[in-house]
Amino acid sequence: MRSIGTTNLTVSPICLGTNVFGWTADRDTAFAVLDAYVAGGGTFIDTADVYPAWATGESTSEIIIGEWMASRGNRDEVVLATKVGMLTDYTGLAPSTIRAAVENSLRRLQTDHIDLYWAHVDDRTIPLVESLATFDELVKEGKVRHVGASNYGAERLAEALRVSAEEGLTPYVALQQEYNLVERDYEGSLRDVVATAGLSSVPYFGLARGFLTGKYAPGVSVDSPRAGKAAEYLDVPRGPRVLEALAKVAAEHGVEQATVALAWLAAQPTVTAPIASARNVEQLRPLLAAAELVLSQDDLTLLDNASR
Repeated sequence: MRSIGTTNLTVSPICLGTNVFGWTADRDTAFAVLDAYVAGGGTFIDTADVYPAWATGESTSEIIIGEWMASRGNRDEVVLATKVGMLTDYTGLAPSTIRAAVENSLRRLQTDHIDLYWAHVDDRTIPLVESLATFDELVKEGKVRHVGASNYGAERLAEALRVSAEEGLTPYVALQQEYNLVERDYEGSLRDVVATAGLSSVPYFGLARGFLTGKYAPGVSVDSPRAGKAAEYLDVPRGPRVLEALAKVAAEHGVEQATVALAWLAAQPTVTAPIASARNVEQLRPLLAAAELVLSQDDLTLLDNASR
């Protein structure tokens, strides 16, 4: 188990992303994935009010997770994270938006508190102090335990932390950002801010939209709504190099390439728990296996060099 920043939230090394629930995974399939995740030792579930409203027109992921927790009676056994700021009619981080959105999320999730509430996007139209003060109020009211920042740049994250300290407000304890073997922009000033402040990184797109699962190759057709974007990595030099390195390490350990890719990510400085989603239980198995895989220094160096 790992800690989120300096908080008392402890989570499993792999976070279950649920943006596919109600979209490419129906309710029954989502229930099966959630059951298998928990049975496999998983404790950290990440969703958002906008998941996957772009396809279903409503916050289906939160609804399904709420129904699952109610049916299983296991709310206290999981660390639950959701987000505010990108759902139609609830965009941005104005205090009134946060207030309305959190009540809707609590209702859909059928719970009285959210363990980690993410600001889904930076909102430069609202003074940071106003958004942070609202999050602080929610923490004091017990509706939210901790707050995190998603898709913030280094400068704005540092500014938010400074404002929180100066005003005595609840600070962000974690950052959610894109990071994987073929997208490594995080490894710069943004990671420096996270490390200096003692935050946790909970990266999304840990498998680069599926590219790092090993199912992509020149001329191969993949059945996935993200296939077009993922396949683009074949056209950059590091893409094929990374796949070759993943295949080598995976073969040596007798695991799937997705397992290696997530294990590499989980081993990086500041990373607490990479997020990965599964459309079915079969896709979940290699994700859970990453929590048990310990890569050698030679493995890490091979992957690191291939992805530069």
